[in-house]
Amino acid sequence: MKSLILVGPEFEDEEYIYPYHRFQEAGILVNTASLDGNIVYGKHGIPARVDTSVLNIDPALYDMLFIPGGLVSPDKLRQNCHVLGIVRYMFINSKPIAAICHGPWVMISAGIMRGIHATCYPGMKDDLINAGAIYQDAPVVCDEEHKIVTAPHYRNNADLMREFLKRI
Repeated sequence: MKSLILVGPEFEDEEYIYPYHRFQEAGILVNTASLDGNIVYGKHGIPARVDTSVLNIDPALYDMLFIPGGLVSPDKLRQNCHVLGIVRYMFINSKPIAAICHGPWVMISAGIMRGIHATCYPGMKDDLINAGAIYQDAPVVCDEEHKIVTAPHYRNNADLMREFLKRI
């Protein structure tokens, strides 16, 4: 199995590091992609050792997608057409997607959230609702039909990853 994590500058460190290691513990190969293929740093200075650029990603080679939060990272990612294409491909092909904190912004910009049960960082709740999602104020929300798992905060990492890995 192979997982793709998308990161931009100033990702939330805990929302990248914890899932990265949980995937490895589960025996899942992890690739990290950034916008330009260069190393990026979390908002607290943790480096994401990037494997490739989003330009080089063939989403057909991945079994799942993870989008960490932070404020800046998802905002930069959602402005990139290649990132949005990756997200749409994963969604259309029923591959599991997880996003935490502001990560659902990327899915909103990809146009896949209408009718999806989801949660997010409280400050972007209106964005999720305005995109047509069914917002739930919960530590983790699983949309079973569409294989999307979301959580609002890094304190929910364990719940998010437990639920996401169950669906793989």
